[in-house]
Amino acid sequence: STFSSVIVITIAACLIIAGFVGLTALSLNSVVADLPQYQQDFNARLADVSTMLAPLGVSDLVSTPPSLDFGDVLSFGVSSATVAGDMLMFLFFVGVLSFFMLLEVPAITDRLENRFGRASDTMQSFSRMIGYVIDFIVVRTETNFIHGVLFGGFLGLIGVHGAIMWGTLTFILGYIPFFGLIIAAVPAIFLAWLQFGVPGALAVIFVVCVLNLLVENPVYSYLAARKFEMPALIVIFSVIFWGWLLGLVGMLLSVPFTLMILLSFQLSDELRWINVTLGVNHLFEDTSGKSKEPE
Repeated sequence: STFSSVIVITIAACLIIAGFVGLTALSLNSVVADLPQYQQDFNARLADVSTMLAPLGVSDLVSTPPSLDFGDVLSFGVSSATVAGDMLMFLFFVGVLSFFMLLEVPAITDRLENRFGRASDTMQSFSRMIGYVIDFIVVRTETNFIHGVLFGGFLGLIGVHGAIMWGTLTFILGYIPFFGLIIAAVPAIFLAWLQFGVPGALAVIFVVCVLNLLVENPVYSYLAARKFEMPALIVIFSVIFWGWLLGLVGMLLSVPFTLMILLSFQLSDELRWINVTLGVNHLFEDTSGKSKEPE
């Protein structure tokens, strides 16, 4: 039955999420335990930089650098973990809401069909566009998962501490267009520099570039039934606006939120011109390539 299927899917999703959270927590604990060692490594790396710059006569710039107290870093990490906990609580309520929404889908579908008719243009357009938004979220999630697993696996292979945590961070921040993957890579690059020096940092940077080229282009295009192309200006504005309005959660969900608004414009004869002006009306065209023209 539908109820049993929803129960099974929800339980499986919760178990998977709980497993990732547990592994990430263990990875975070290992990083925190090694903070004193990171302090020593940081001082040693600065000494190496000072030695390299000495022949250029600019070693004084790093000979007495402002000290970086990793205790302060820990405090920042704790506050960040608190924010992450609040976000997980928010996502938990979203999951509960999604659970009940899944139970209501058959009834909602019947109501819409009774109101508009099974074969009406409005019903078909609505179903097609909702499917498009869902496809985007699914494809983005699959791509982020592949990216996070490959990045975390590489970090673990070369011995960077907290590899699981950095892979999870890549998976989560990958929902933020353009900026998310870069932000997620910065801590891993810094830690690779502390552990292995410049060669380690360069190796991680190289892998980040390769993964961006491979995962974000051919893999993403392969997983997508079509290319989810939106003008870059609209995407950046969406990230800024939803981030300002809802914080990190808004940045993560900026594209789905924007797609829902554009969907409502496309369904309205009076507002469809906005999508045409923005150049996004093609996103909601049917599979035959014909969009619903204004009446």
